[in-house]
Amino acid sequence: MRKVLVCGAAFAATCVSAVAIPGGAQANAPVPTPSATVPSVNPTGDPGTTGPSGGPETGAPGSESPSASSTTLPENGTGAPDGEPDGTVTAQAVMVTPELPKFRTYAYGKAAAQKIDAYWRDTGPRATPRPVVLILHGGYWLQGDKGGGWKYFARRLTEEGFVVMSANYRLAPRAHWPAQRDDSMSALAFVKKYARVWNADPARVAVIGSSAGGQLATQLGTLGTGTDQVQGVVALSPPNNPYLAYQDGAKPGATPSQRKLRRAVAGLMNCEPGARTGTEPEAGAEIGTGADCWPRLDDASTVTHVSPGDAPMLFMHATGDFVPVAQSTGLAGALRAAGVDTTVKTVEGHLHAAQLLTDENTYPTIVSWLKNRLKPGSAE
Repeated sequence: MRKVLVCGAAFAATCVSAVAIPGGAQANAPVPTPSATVPSVNPTGDPGTTGPSGGPETGAPGSESPSASSTTLPENGTGAPDGEPDGTVTAQAVMVTPELPKFRTYAYGKAAAQKIDAYWRDTGPRATPRPVVLILHGGYWLQGDKGGGWKYFARRLTEEGFVVMSANYRLAPRAHWPAQRDDSMSALAFVKKYARVWNADPARVAVIGSSAGGQLATQLGTLGTGTDQVQGVVALSPPNNPYLAYQDGAKPGATPSQRKLRRAVAGLMNCEPGARTGTEPEAGAEIGTGADCWPRLDDASTVTHVSPGDAPMLFMHATGDFVPVAQSTGLAGALRAAGVDTTVKTVEGHLHAAQLLTDENTYPTIVSWLKNRLKPGSAE
């Protein structure tokens, strides 16, 4: 089933506001009972011993067939804070949707935010397992959602031959660093453990992160030996060095988005380095100051984790991005010095994160890069 529709989007490949979900989304998963629950994952990333078995979240697609009256996937209403850009844009576009993949939402942990959406296609019992792309959304670490404008992008990637997983994670300021990284690692562990449910290859996994999610993606690609976690990282406008973002937000010419990002860093870390300057975090408990902040900031700066064997990375920024390309060139230099294949690309304009997909070359560049890194035998 294909539909022609009009939707508000940064790019026709990044959003759908009203698309029917095909039935049979639970076909490959263990059959749930009405009261069943999905397995939880602890912060160490151990998803437990049972497979995905719970029903979809409230409002998730039901069991209708494509020809039956079907349910639309609801929007979550989670735009950028204070109307600022996080990759969800307002341009109108006419598009033809790809044939819809199977879809289901799972819990990878006990917290309400620890949910992950799966997009996949049945390919038969003898089909070769497909490579996996894990998406981590942006939103200043303060908000955002695994659905939103990323649903259509995820569906397009299934057309390219990938199994796509899109994860939420606990948000600041209620959850402080490294909760967001812990959740990203737990979501990844869940995907790998239950890969067979979606005919996915746990040895061929890449992660795509947008803005704050890009910083989390680069962390997955560098912790320990990064290729033990993922085989590639695509990061769109990642603030890889939160302290650099904190500094940029205090400059006289800082934009509202940069000032917002500075406050978000303080809320994420639950501290501010050095004396207070009158800039407060978004909300939450009292925060620390001075020296106690530095270990957290160092840990959140991806360059501190770089070592040989880390995952290859593709960084993308716009020339007028409020998260400047300097956030990635420094990390790229450290990765190259460690022998890690790294590419930094820029596009013209004042785009940020998923807004980069409005450039006609961005999506083809990402897909080509992913296919090259996740081709059979690439993980050996």
